[in-house]
Amino acid sequence: MTSESRARQDILRMSMDEWVKTLILLLVVGSFVALLQPKLVVQEHDYKPGDIAEHDIKASRDFFVEDRAATEKSRTQAVDRVLTVYDLDPRIGKELNDKVRKAFQSMRTVIADLRTRQPADLVENQAIGQDPAQPAVPQRDEQSELLAQKPDFESQMGLELSRGAYDLLISQAFSAEIADLITRVLNDILANGVVANKEVLLKELDRGITLRNVVNQTEKTVLALRQYYGPDQAKTMVRIVAEPVVRDLDYNAVNLIVDLSQRLLQPNITLNRNETEERKRKALETIKPIMYQIKTGEMILREGERVTDLQILKLQAMTAQSDDPAIVTTSLGAGVFLAILLLALHTLYLQQQRHARLNQNRHLLFMGLMLIFVFLMAKVAGALSGGVFPASAFSVPDTAIVYAVPAAAGAMLVCLFLGFEIAIPFGVIAAICTALLLGNDFKIFLFALVNNTMAAYWVRQSRERKLFITAGIKLGLLNIVLASAASIYASEYAVEQLLWSWLLAFSGGMLSGIATLGLAPLVEMAFQYTTDITLLELANLDRPILRRLMLEAPGTYHHSVIVGSLVEAAAAEIDANPLLAKVCGYYHDIGKVKKPLYFIENQRDGRNKHDKLAPSMSSLILIAHVKDGVEIARKNKLGQAIIDTIQQHHGSSLISYFYEKAKQLKGEEAVKLDDYRYPGPKPQTKEAGLVMLADVVEAASRTLENPTPSRIQGLVQNLINKVFSDGQLDNCELTLKDLHRIAMRFIKILNGIHHHRIEYAETSAREDGKNKNGSPDRQSTGKSSHRDQSRSKEGTGHLKRLGQP
Repeated sequence: MTSESRARQDILRMSMDEWVKTLILLLVVGSFVALLQPKLVVQEHDYKPGDIAEHDIKASRDFFVEDRAATEKSRTQAVDRVLTVYDLDPRIGKELNDKVRKAFQSMRTVIADLRTRQPADLVENQAIGQDPAQPAVPQRDEQSELLAQKPDFESQMGLELSRGAYDLLISQAFSAEIADLITRVLNDILANGVVANKEVLLKELDRGITLRNVVNQTEKTVLALRQYYGPDQAKTMVRIVAEPVVRDLDYNAVNLIVDLSQRLLQPNITLNRNETEERKRKALETIKPIMYQIKTGEMILREGERVTDLQILKLQAMTAQSDDPAIVTTSLGAGVFLAILLLALHTLYLQQQRHARLNQNRHLLFMGLMLIFVFLMAKVAGALSGGVFPASAFSVPDTAIVYAVPAAAGAMLVCLFLGFEIAIPFGVIAAICTALLLGNDFKIFLFALVNNTMAAYWVRQSRERKLFITAGIKLGLLNIVLASAASIYASEYAVEQLLWSWLLAFSGGMLSGIATLGLAPLVEMAFQYTTDITLLELANLDRPILRRLMLEAPGTYHHSVIVGSLVEAAAAEIDANPLLAKVCGYYHDIGKVKKPLYFIENQRDGRNKHDKLAPSMSSLILIAHVKDGVEIARKNKLGQAIIDTIQQHHGSSLISYFYEKAKQLKGEEAVKLDDYRYPGPKPQTKEAGLVMLADVVEAASRTLENPTPSRIQGLVQNLINKVFSDGQLDNCELTLKDLHRIAMRFIKILNGIHHHRIEYAETSAREDGKNKNGSPDRQSTGKSSHRDQSRSKEGTGHLKRLGQP
């Protein structure tokens, strides 16, 4: 396969991974949005007034019901508060004044024209009460011409005049004084206000009216409505108002002024029905329906009782509000928030180098399913809230039902399989979603947040199954404290409710531990996870595969046990999992059990099977032990973590011995470097990197002829530097500081394994076969300088063949 095709496959694999991650995100967010919809728990009910309820019905969520009587009352009051609008038109007085003065002025102009044409015909004729300065009355011939102007004068005045009234005006020569008196009377009457229909006006006597000036659009509230004149009252008031101002005129002139004023007078205050109705309509629009809230768990209908109109109204409202578009948009908005939180979790945690191993589709799918599990638990709690004991004489608080649901099992499982650091943000997101699913209750959020966090904390180092029960008990006791705090926060101090809350809260903690204990094996099988409990079982050296390795490949077995000890000690120094590292060390070379004699640690009598094989064939056999180990691990269900370590413990390192041998035999140009490299991949975790280092160091330490501490130190340092320089540790999380600590721990353990021992000198035995002190087990010790001599003097007794085939 060329590098170009390999690159295309890598790009395709990355693209597929991104699609899978997107689908997981959509699955979680879609499940959350769907569960937010109340229709999932709102059941359609077809009851009619008078029917008998078949079962209890409680509100599945908070919703509102319109109080129609209160709404109608509020609307009636709003309409009553709108005062009837009357328009005041101040232009009417000015128009009347202008009309009167213009009409009289035009007639005086006509008289002046007639006099200009016939001055000789004019005579002095003082009318009764006429001022000497007034113009003279026209003669009879001119009077006929003025009569011809009568229609024009009536048109300008806007009323018809009798012949006598018109003649009187002619006799007064349409005096400006008469016009002024008429306008003065009209102004006095209109200034007080003349309403078109006073009877209708007086109906508002108790409330008042809104008087609006149609000119400047100002308005005021008037309560004293009797002050205004009606049409008849205004005419009566004309004579009363005119009497003091016309007392110097004769009777006929007074009657003429009063008559003209009464006939010219018109109302300047009129009812505006359109504006009044418009204001009432706007007042109605401002009154929203008065709603009262039905709380989650509130009893709407009891089994066996007769259904009333009000109960049907509540059922209809509960069903209708589940179809409210606002609920859909709210759910979508909550789904967007959840998507943002999950993307933030992915960015801040899973894409970091130290958590890179968790950024795999199976881990993401597991976390997504755990979130959906929490969603379902919260939804079940909401559905059961208030409806668990419908016939109970005891009052169970709705919130107490929420306490009993083992939603914390999700955080416990995440901590168990993925670690405490990732369980914390998971618990935060789960707490937020739980609160949203249960009606945005803040105390539920706090309860779930502390519950999830502490539940994960108490199972972070679980190596025994009973720890889950212990964690459940601790969580139950914590839940009692949290439930008490929630009751105090909500000002609920009833002893009975507190007892129920404590009981169900403790049950919720216990159920979380039990649920985690029951689900853990299923999750292990489904996602190929390996817990510390399983690792402890695998660490038992009596496991069949390890016993087979001990019998068929004893050298490899001994090597693996030492590697397990090395990595276990080093893992504790670098915050890796010591138990996982040790088990991986035990099983990393189990593939050698298929061809044990092809590996030098299992060879006897100095016979090496590779001497008769070509270097390429030898390298294939060595490489094959990795593949064989993976197959054996899968067959024995050792778990993905151990399988990955078996695949990665040689990385892509070079089989240098056979590579150099091949170059000597065939020449450097005829040998391909890739044929003598392990297929990899390189170690991806700290534990896999530790096994690689321990494997190399332990195997090389066997070749030291005189393993002094300085030689061991130099060997360990050189080998770790060689592995590091070869790039085999590029993909794991080991730092230079970690490598220094690993080297120190390896050196200490190897010094303990390869330390010098004191030689025991043989003494002459007595004839009875006993030592001088009478015990065959007690021997005097010689100095270490005599070690070689003592070895050369070893006897050839009956133990000579011990350990030989």
